[in-house]
Amino acid sequence: MAVKVAIVIGSKSDTAVAEKAEAVLREFGVPFKAMVISAHRTPNKIKKFAHTAEAEGFSVIIAIAGLAAHLPGVIASMTTLPVIGVPSESGPLNGRDALFSIVQMPPGIPVACVGIGNAVNAALLAIEILGAAEPATRAKIRKYRKRFGDDEA
Repeated sequence: MAVKVAIVIGSKSDTAVAEKAEAVLREFGVPFKAMVISAHRTPNKIKKFAHTAEAEGFSVIIAIAGLAAHLPGVIASMTTLPVIGVPSESGPLNGRDALFSIVQMPPGIPVACVGIGNAVNAALLAIEILGAAEPATRAKIRKYRKRFGDDEA
């Protein structure tokens, strides 16, 4: 089965946040690959990843970053695949700076953004994006939502 979701973290310190997304993707049986690539420390590596992500078979990218949180925007600027940014709770502003960095993208370079540290919602959003073209995946999301009492999902 082809890997569909890339989870990119800018630093190993974001591993715990990424693990929350990984758990949801595993629950849904969605293949993923997690990697550490810093937008600031390894710009050539992030450029290569972004430029080859589609050819590698990825359909959605989850990018987790704290502080300045340029990672999701840098990736989005180099690919047309959907990018979901997850601001990690770090630094003196507890992730608010990361949140603002991710949601304040210029027109033409969209990045979806979930709440601070909410990698679970990032994974669910990635699964919903995949579900747009995969009826079986949509059915799994409907079943999942019924856990929350949504009988009409």
